[in-house]
Amino acid sequence: MNKEDGYKMHIKIQQLKEMGFNKSQIARRLNISRPTLNKYYDLNTEEFKDVLETMNSRAKKADKYHDKILNWLKEHPDISASQIYDWIEEQANGHPGFAENTLRRYIRDLRKEHNTPKTKHPRLYEAMEDPPMGQQMQVDMGEKWVYKADKITRVKLYLIAFVLSHSRYKYVEWFDRPLTTADVVAAHENAFEYFEGIPEEAVYDQDSLILYSENYGDLIYTHQFASYRLERKFRVYMCRAADPETKGRIENLVGYAKNNFAAHRIFINLEKWNDDCLKWLERRANGKIHGTTKKIPAQVFTVEKKYLKPVSEKIKTTCSDLSITYQVRKDNTIPIKGNRYSVPLGTYQGPESYVKVLEDNDKYLIYDFESTAKLAEHKIIKTKGKLSKNRDHGRKKSDNINKLIEKIILLFPDNKRANKFLSRIRKEKQRYIRDQLLVIEKALQDKDPETITKALEYCIGNKLYSASDFRDVINFYDKEKIKSKNDDILLVADNIALNEKDKAKLAAKPAVRDLDVYQKIFDS
Repeated sequence: MNKEDGYKMHIKIQQLKEMGFNKSQIARRLNISRPTLNKYYDLNTEEFKDVLETMNSRAKKADKYHDKILNWLKEHPDISASQIYDWIEEQANGHPGFAENTLRRYIRDLRKEHNTPKTKHPRLYEAMEDPPMGQQMQVDMGEKWVYKADKITRVKLYLIAFVLSHSRYKYVEWFDRPLTTADVVAAHENAFEYFEGIPEEAVYDQDSLILYSENYGDLIYTHQFASYRLERKFRVYMCRAADPETKGRIENLVGYAKNNFAAHRIFINLEKWNDDCLKWLERRANGKIHGTTKKIPAQVFTVEKKYLKPVSEKIKTTCSDLSITYQVRKDNTIPIKGNRYSVPLGTYQGPESYVKVLEDNDKYLIYDFESTAKLAEHKIIKTKGKLSKNRDHGRKKSDNINKLIEKIILLFPDNKRANKFLSRIRKEKQRYIRDQLLVIEKALQDKDPETITKALEYCIGNKLYSASDFRDVINFYDKEKIKSKNDDILLVADNIALNEKDKAKLAAKPAVRDLDVYQKIFDS
């Protein structure tokens, strides 16, 4: 403690003592321990002053790092005592010469002395019981901006993290580009090799690299991950939105890797970064007592790994699809390596809009994530901060669409019902509305009003808001109408009475010549 705080505490002790409070009551009121109180209880002012002088002049084990620690606190006000201890431990080859709690007290005093408080942003979770050994692994991904050695140039790194839920044994791998499904599969293989086995179940967020779609609990995985999961034979549990408790362990690990390992660390190259991360895992993430379990993950893992399924020969990923998944921005552009590349208007359909980008020599080929239809092609820009925009992507086509809709509505007998029908198709198939309208326009050609009305009512009544469905329905009714007309014609023909002239025609017989006539013709 500093002198000012020390004198204040001593004065309060003496005041409470004079007021008749006993030692237990004084200790509680001043929030100090009984040993500390006993140490200063009977000291007068001069004696207490001598004790403070001795305390302030006494060397502390962390003093040799004083300047470094103070610089770190000033340069990175949000840095944690845990990360500072890890850095010191790293520099001292694992032997800093004092305990982490000693450093925490030292840093607390430094922060107070130099007025460098730390801002905290706590997040609360509901407690969850640990699953049995070998049962569950949690997986998640994250991003982190870090600086290069010049402390000016920033690099965006991507990580995928794995943690065994029982022992809290961890594995983290970093990439210097957005991950592909092939990267995710390869990282799983590396994690299983690190864990020396495979758990029964893996818990994920609903990531597009793993999950293609979810339909009320029916999960459809991306083709490559589905094949991999079947080969490795582990169950998958996909977390629902707003369910932090289920994946709390892995969220803690992602934050731990970003804020304890990566924060304020200088990036040299990816190989060294991942090598340093493995050492950090061994030294700290897996080598220190876990705050919740009060056990060292590495020690618990020595037991848990016996419950993991053995790893067969490592699977090598040889994926021909080298495309990378990118998220579409609201302005219908894709950010790639510091530049923006346009896609057709309407590609952005909300926060979950993604495309696939394939690098082909000097071009980027952009494909729809679901249909794999080609959306755009751009020449790769070598500089930064540029926009590559296809003129066709930027044209405002809504006016032309409106005119086309107005034109087609007039082909229907009931204009209001037709407007409702086409508006619903436009809402559900915005990106393909022009193609939809052209199909409907063609289907309406040469159709009579009764057939059009029947087809429209059937589609609306059965909620068939698709051009192909409307075409099939109207063609069906048209064929039925033609068939009905033909049947009516035949029925009328059967019931018409023949007059005398017609009867005479029916009674007439053709002339029959003798064969000799034809023989003479051939002989001549």
